[in-house]
Amino acid sequence: MSVPLYQAKAELFRTLGHPVRIRVLELLRDGPQPVRDLLTAIDVEPSSLSQQLAVLRRAGLVRSAREGSLVRYELSTPDVVDLLAAGRRILGAVLTDRDDLLAELRTQAEQ
Repeated sequence: MSVPLYQAKAELFRTLGHPVRIRVLELLRDGPQPVRDLLTAIDVEPSSLSQQLAVLRRAGLVRSAREGSLVRYELSTPDVVDLLAAGRRILGAVLTDRDDLLAELRTQAEQ
């Protein structure tokens, strides 16, 4: 039995509803990264990062590849970068009263 499209979309957005997952996706937009580099960039416990990476993998947003003892993660499609950019644009349009967050969005858009 197939899932209605609106339900599949809701699942996708629920998957994106965690700050660590968003940060991982942002870090991977520049290319594949080993878990150790993700851990260095994100202040979470290794077990927490592992759980969040598993959620992203199950959702099909990232894929992993083992290279010896390293596990590298990468975005499964460049459309994820477009989705993150759309999120920044939407936030920029609706958060006009939150100057600090707006400044951070603008800084990220320049990167």
